[in-house]
Amino acid sequence: MNSQITNILMVGVGGQGILLAAEILSETVMLAGYDVKKSEIHGMSQRGGSVVSHVRYGKEVFSPIVPEGEGDILFGFELMETFRALPLLKPGASVIANDLRISPPSVLMGQKAYPAGLAEKIQSRFPDFLLVDGQQLASQAGNARAANTVLLGAVSKRLDIAEKYWLAALEKMVPPKALEVNKTAFLMGRGLS
Repeated sequence: MNSQITNILMVGVGGQGILLAAEILSETVMLAGYDVKKSEIHGMSQRGGSVVSHVRYGKEVFSPIVPEGEGDILFGFELMETFRALPLLKPGASVIANDLRISPPSVLMGQKAYPAGLAEKIQSRFPDFLLVDGQQLASQAGNARAANTVLLGAVSKRLDIAEKYWLAALEKMVPPKALEVNKTAFLMGRGLS
């Protein structure tokens, strides 16, 4: 990874908790003493449209946008959105993706088919690829809606930031009634390597 700035991209569709995950990630790196910049691009996020969040951190960061071809980590909440974001990555980047397919309107209306073999296509281009069944693990933790936190846990293993900062950020950003489920979900994701 670039020793100066680490570039992380989060992609998916509206309603998947991407913005909360970006907030937790940003808070974590701030607690660990880094400068951080964050930016979101919302498609029709309220209607299941694309959402992309950029998080950049390092000693000093000036721009919140990850330049195309410079992403270190892609954190995908939905498989097709993950695949579509691959051009933003540099060679040798890490890709952590939720094994989830959410059909866009063109597929739902029968105009197109959901592309087959996306996980295999991602794996062939980025060997450091981890496919996660976020919904299943989150359900085991106590709430399927905590899939974003499972994925955050998996991503945390790719970053050299102590677990205590992640847990402190979760405590600060997650509502108290959902904290224990989210901590469990995070640790389950972290255990995936």
